Amino acid sequence: MLAELITIGDEILIGQITDTNSVFMAQELNKIGVQVHQITTIQDDEDHILAALSEAEKRVDLVLVTGGLGPTKDDITKQTFCKYFNDSLVENKEVLTHIKELFKKFTKHPLLPDSMAQAMVPSKAKILKNNFGTAPGMWMEQNNTVFVSMPGVPYEMKHLMKREVLPEIASIFHLPYIYHKTLLTYGMGESEIAKRVFDWEEQLPKSIKLAYLPSLGRVRLRLSSKGMKEEEVINGVDAQMKQLYEMLEDIAVGYEDETSIEERIAQLLIQKKYTLSLSESCTGGALAEKISAKAGASQFFMGSTIPYATKFKTKILGVKEETIKEHNVASYQVAEEMALQSNRLFETDFSIATTGIAGPEKGEAKDEVGTVYIAIASPRGIFSEKFDFGKPRERVIEKAVNKALELLLKEILKN
Repeated sequence: MLAELITIGDEILIGQITDTNSVFMAQELNKIGVQVHQITTIQDDEDHILAALSEAEKRVDLVLVTGGLGPTKDDITKQTFCKYFNDSLVENKEVLTHIKELFKKFTKHPLLPDSMAQAMVPSKAKILKNNFGTAPGMWMEQNNTVFVSMPGVPYEMKHLMKREVLPEIASIFHLPYIYHKTLLTYGMGESEIAKRVFDWEEQLPKSIKLAYLPSLGRVRLRLSSKGMKEEEVINGVDAQMKQLYEMLEDIAVGYEDETSIEERIAQLLIQKKYTLSLSESCTGGALAEKISAKAGASQFFMGSTIPYATKFKTKILGVKEETIKEHNVASYQVAEEMALQSNRLFETDFSIATTGIAGPEKGEAKDEVGTVYIAIASPRGIFSEKFDFGKPRERVIEKAVNKALELLLKEILKN
């Protein structure tokens, strides 16, 4: 079964907001065996919407539309649906009652005509109750294609998808089982991994597909398969993934949706009863954000400093002024002193320190833009490494964060 996702909104096309709705819908549809064939973003324009609906009807069995539903005059999806399906708007008393209850419960403002107009829906539509907003979802069918329109507000759309849309799709369509399993790796590029697993990849069953999903410093390897027998699909993928993991065990972190490199670090630190602190200069807190994002970080993460200005490396951390003068603020020696002083300040077992030139200008530094020094202090001692992460600034910071976590994980495993 094929689906197309259509998101309506000028705010998406001008880059004012990010289309997270399509990501969520694609993930949820995939879980129940629906293959997303195309994702389209269009303007709040009647002709554009009509053309998109017509084209989608030729391609797919299911069309999910988000956006363009609301009390303002630029929300025209309902009217356009009526035109496309040769229908007219009628007042739905259940929707009107729901709107009145929402206003009574959550706002002191009077119920305006524009809000009441949300109860006007196409007469041919099956109404999907939106418990979290005033705009209902709408389910319509034409020429063996199902069309579903939902509000663009993410939490309203997600509620409708889970409560109304997905169960209905699963009940009326005979769907295959789709299964993905993704291995997370770090520290090795896509081409090197491909060389290592070449022979294994060549003998993969035709029913199982391998995808390489590279990002800065990391590569995800996804195995996918589908079929009408769930157990066979799962067992086939799991058997191949076991072989893949064994070949890449030295760079494997775990499986997506089960763990990440940050979670693996957290698990090990908690298990071994170790603590961690950070001292970030060029990464500016990006490491701390990663480490503290998951619940339970307080069990091992003691704190972080961001001594961005050179003088605060000495005032806050206690890095020696002569070290900075002799070796430059971006150097092995300063990175190592930062890590050691971070362990002292926070009384931790492990620490990471970063210092370098993220750019865009190098200033008085001796190294070029993109140079980063990363130091790891552990119960085994202290070490540091120098990296050239190139440009631009965002790439330098992201690669530095990924590399720092990679170095930390390797060091924890040694202790």
